[in-house]
Amino acid sequence: MRWVLPEYFQDVLPPEADTLEHLRRQLLDAFRLHGYQLVVPPLIEYLDSLLTGSGQDLRLRTFKSVDQISGRTLGVRADMTPQVARIDAHLLNRQGVSRLCYCGAVAHTLPATLTASREPIQLGAELYGHAGIEADIEMIRLLADVLRIADVPTSRIDLSHVGLFRALVGASGLDDDAVRELFGLLQNKDVPGLTERLAAVAEPVRSAVLALPRLYGGIEVLAEARAILPAWPEVAAALDALEQIADALPGLPISVDLADLRGYHYHSGVVFAAYGSHSPSALALGGRYDSVGRAFGRGRPATGFSLDLRELVQRLPAVALPGAILAPANPAPALREAIAALRAQGEIVVDALPGHDGHWGEAGCDRQLVLQGDRWTVVPLEGENAANG
Repeated sequence: MRWVLPEYFQDVLPPEADTLEHLRRQLLDAFRLHGYQLVVPPLIEYLDSLLTGSGQDLRLRTFKSVDQISGRTLGVRADMTPQVARIDAHLLNRQGVSRLCYCGAVAHTLPATLTASREPIQLGAELYGHAGIEADIEMIRLLADVLRIADVPTSRIDLSHVGLFRALVGASGLDDDAVRELFGLLQNKDVPGLTERLAAVAEPVRSAVLALPRLYGGIEVLAEARAILPAWPEVAAALDALEQIADALPGLPISVDLADLRGYHYHSGVVFAAYGSHSPSALALGGRYDSVGRAFGRGRPATGFSLDLRELVQRLPAVALPGAILAPANPAPALREAIAALRAQGEIVVDALPGHDGHWGEAGCDRQLVLQGDRWTVVPLEGENAANG
């Protein structure tokens, strides 16, 4: 069956496509008003560019092919963030703070979840050139603003810090493969698996890592973490940063989950995730990734977030679209002038074609232009041709 798409790929049909495009414009306009400049990276790059440095975590999610011109291996982007880091580091080459935003389709070899698309529409914003937590605060505030504009209720924004895990495993003596395994167990909050894997790890690292999965909840969790975790400078600095960020964002549903980590070889500091009501998966993910640009010549401080616009639209209630006006097949200049005037006012006007016997309701028409006396007037479209709503 030639019309069947691969699993987890979907067409976007009316009216959802209209809603998706409207929201895309709204959010990109919001980024622009905050000083974020739009960039449009290519869909395909050389694989080593897409996966350079901290992008190695994307290897299994990236479609690969051979370039018929150069013979080199190409990749279809699975994440736009490394591309934007390349643009900042190598093409723009700005010395000061750079704020960039983007929106485009990415492709995944496997879906992130059982309900996710393998072709998300990734929308995001990145801030380069400032290492202080002021940049992280700006990104979380901007994320909250984006979700407010989208009218998607946000139940909580979880904060965590990759620096906590780095400090603890740095004193564990584990090799890189063991650290990767430990990180995966921690992400899944697999306490039995963690207990078994940490059996040979000395204290206080063992108890500290085992404590991370239960350190979640309100801001008071940070005080509990200070009492449980080793009082090492790196640990204290990470907890201080989280506390300062939470204090700077009153009114937002800030919470803490010290095991909500991802991208061990990608993120370098504060990470955050926004969740909606009654949803186990995050609406948006973000955090600091200071080392990504180094592979492109400049390892600038960087923080940002992204979300899947497709998934966001699916969480919105159905929106009734404005109806269209049917214009008869008539070349009269007065009719063309009336049509032009209506379109200038933002009305949708559909030109009828001679001999068309279909139902104009399928085209969204609920009104029509008729000649009354010497004036073209908009009246309701009645009968079987009217839109069904």
